[in-house]
Amino acid sequence: MKKTYLGIILASTLVFANSCTDLDEKVYSEVLAKDYKPTEKDIPSLIGPVYTVMRPMMMGWQGYFDVQEESADAIVTPARPNGWNDGGTYQRMHRHEWTSEQWQPWNLWLNCYTGITNANRVISQIESGKIEVTKGKEELLAELRTVRAFYYYLLCDNHGNVPIVTDYNDVNLPQQKTQLEVYNFVVSELKACIPLLNTEVSTATYGRFTKWAAQTLLARVYLNAITYTGTGKWDECEAYCDSVILGGKYLIEPNYKASFVTNNETSREIIFAVPYDETKGTGFSNHMKTLDPLMRKVFKMEAQPWGGSCAVPQFINTYDPEDSRLTDTWIMGDQINPDNGVVEITYTNTCKSIYGTARNEGYRIGKYEIKQGAKGSLSVDFPIFRYSEVKMMKAECLLRNGHADEAATIVTEIRGRAFKSNPAKATVTGA
Repeated sequence: MKKTYLGIILASTLVFANSCTDLDEKVYSEVLAKDYKPTEKDIPSLIGPVYTVMRPMMMGWQGYFDVQEESADAIVTPARPNGWNDGGTYQRMHRHEWTSEQWQPWNLWLNCYTGITNANRVISQIESGKIEVTKGKEELLAELRTVRAFYYYLLCDNHGNVPIVTDYNDVNLPQQKTQLEVYNFVVSELKACIPLLNTEVSTATYGRFTKWAAQTLLARVYLNAITYTGTGKWDECEAYCDSVILGGKYLIEPNYKASFVTNNETSREIIFAVPYDETKGTGFSNHMKTLDPLMRKVFKMEAQPWGGSCAVPQFINTYDPEDSRLTDTWIMGDQINPDNGVVEITYTNTCKSIYGTARNEGYRIGKYEIKQGAKGSLSVDFPIFRYSEVKMMKAECLLRNGHADEAATIVTEIRGRAFKSNPAKATVTGA
């Protein structure tokens, strides 16, 4: 018999006490949609599966971070004495020679379509009346469509031409769309949903798409429109950046690290983030992939790291020595055991070859705080959108539209916190 289930996790707790003898309660192994009448308190549980797929996708094993960084300028994962050849997957990403069977883009594809399917399911349940929402229905549907548009943005940006599926009940094989069609779909969905979205910035909306997060997403889509469409959308991007800026909800944190520390949900710079917790919301395993196994002693970790990944030396050489982001982002030099003062490993700014290098070569990623006693997952939320990005997008639009001096003012503002020891170095000019 075919059954329709809600995407709800039911947790039961057994409490044993001498005084507890009345155990007459009905225990359910499943809850059918027809038997479930949700209330407003159940909304987070209903939409949860639409968001939670972001945890393994963003900072999990061979997810979005790897797709973006292994193929770019800053990160490399060379073969080490403890492994990391992995069939040449990282070398192919570094050389831009990946195939359709490459794990990282494939994992991103699967995670995006899992999120899209979950969104389509909940939208279908609400629109059909299987889930009755009596208050805030339009806002909730707009939020679900916005999350779905976010997944399609990732697919548009990373894969290009993909199928667009919006009907959960359609069993036909979907047709592939061009990158331009996917771009147009994302823009259309976001423009339709933004006026309906929540404007509140609080713990209740943290980790969810608000009007400000959706505007930032649309600004980012417009920023790269020249790649997707062949035509720049600088005015449109700047307009949505201005909407976020004029909203007055966010600020540039005086301390760069404030957006990347444990329990960073208090950062006023974060517009949208994926929440992680070392025990209740796991998946942030980037530190395991970058730290050498010896770092377990340095951080007194409860888990044994297995890394590998490091900075490309030429990228490190682009930093000004007085730029505080260098030490805020990278773990370098002697790494000391806090119990006995022994140097466990010394990281050097070298990397002989992606095909084989020493275990201590290459600075390691320390941008996201690794606390003493760290587990296999961190409690550092991953910021997808930050206010500083909004300001920098506006600066790029100004520059491309011929307003270089105005752009330079914004860039100087952002650089200011990275050059507190020498403020003059933060200043850039239109030239």
